[in-house]
Amino acid sequence: MMVPAVLLLLGALTAVLAPRLLARATWPEREPVVALWAWQCVVGAVLLCLALSMLLSAAAAWLAVRDGLFAAAPHGVADAYGPGASGGPWAAATALVLAGGALWTGAKLAVEVLRARARRRAQGSELLVRAPLMPGEDPAASRLVVLEGARPDAWWLPGTAPQLVVTTAALGRLKGSQLDAVLAHEQGHAAARHDWLLNCARALAGGFPRVPVFAAFEAEMHRLVELAADDVASRRFGRLTVALALVGLNEDRGVFGPGPAPQAHVTHRVRRLLSAAPRLPAARRLRLTALATLVPAVPLLVAFVPGLSTLA
Repeated sequence: MMVPAVLLLLGALTAVLAPRLLARATWPEREPVVALWAWQCVVGAVLLCLALSMLLSAAAAWLAVRDGLFAAAPHGVADAYGPGASGGPWAAATALVLAGGALWTGAKLAVEVLRARARRRAQGSELLVRAPLMPGEDPAASRLVVLEGARPDAWWLPGTAPQLVVTTAALGRLKGSQLDAVLAHEQGHAAARHDWLLNCARALAGGFPRVPVFAAFEAEMHRLVELAADDVASRRFGRLTVALALVGLNEDRGVFGPGPAPQAHVTHRVRRLLSAAPRLPAARRLRLTALATLVPAVPLLVAFVPGLSTLA
């Protein structure tokens, strides 16, 4: 039971320390794509610690699991991970609790995916009612849909044929290449499949609401995907154009007033775009990406240490 316990401790330390380190860092504002990868690696490492601990606990508790898990391993490796039938009640209890958590996580993810599909179908049906197709029009060919609306708004409708929906008020408000910048922003979401990332974060936060790392993961995903899409648009049309497009779409919603705004993140995004902070050097971006990638590798190294020591 030593290795499963170490993995559980490692997962707990990663869940506590890594979000605090990322929250104190200043570079995620300048490199949101790298920050997105870092957060995924942190959460992946926590889940990997739990999964490996579950497997090794089950192997220590039940001979059938142990024989199946180490069937292809060299002779003597299985003995390094536990005594099989004499693994004790703690190994079985740990394995059962972690298996229950894994099943609950899978169920919440499946529910979230089904809900997302239902939302897309409902939005697509509503869109067809408000903007019906003309005779002979191919629904897969239309990527821009204009709706009558007094409120400036624009959003991306994901699916097999993604569409950008823009209201007539937004067309009247957005000037020059601002509409193209909004389109590039939403295309950045679609190209990076941010909807899937948000679904996973929402499922983890909803399934384990009292686990701070999953709540922080969901909050940061919502923030960082917008910053990343802003950067995609600003590289093509400039930061000022994207900032003006954000102001045009949100100035009637009380976002930029003196009081507390209901969408304070929009104000932060505009200020970030206007501050024009330079990107990090390519070498530092590569180092941060490599360091984040190493985080999920640590649980694997811990799990393989007994087997590698036996072979050595």
